[in-house]
Amino acid sequence: MKKGYFLLLGAALIAGVGCSSQGHIDRTTVSSLDLNRYMGRWFEIARFDHRFERNLEQCEAYYRLLPEGKISVENTGINSITGKRQTSHGKAHAGKHPGQLRVSFFWFFYSDYNVLALDEEYQWALVGSSSPDYLWILSRTTQLPQPTLDMIIDIARQRGYNTSRLLFVKQ
Repeated sequence: MKKGYFLLLGAALIAGVGCSSQGHIDRTTVSSLDLNRYMGRWFEIARFDHRFERNLEQCEAYYRLLPEGKISVENTGINSITGKRQTSHGKAHAGKHPGQLRVSFFWFFYSDYNVLALDEEYQWALVGSSSPDYLWILSRTTQLPQPTLDMIIDIARQRGYNTSRLLFVKQ
């Protein structure tokens, strides 16, 4: 199991790596998040590029609710250069605000996982962190209808994210 890029995720999110030249980013989370409904498999539709995910395709996240409100996190992706699957196991728990999780892939270093927008049927999610340099569009399916994707991108743009930085993930 190769944890390299996912270990960097935790450290980078905590450190807020990369100074953004962007203006204000609205990191307000959704007003409620039903963890039971959020659990399961999510496909990464788009993300901001980072070295911990560089060259990864077919990226997926699996969330499983554990006793006492803890969450098991498993992220996988295929390296497009080597063809090898990379997997990382992490843990999470509810954060201070509704729609916020605290996620760790390395020891006790936790970072914010902010659900910024969420389909009422839990079919897609827009996720950011405490840094404006991290953004993901997730879906329960490998593709989103173009009008839905355009709407999500517009939500991100209205929140202050530079959506031209989005990298669309080959699924």
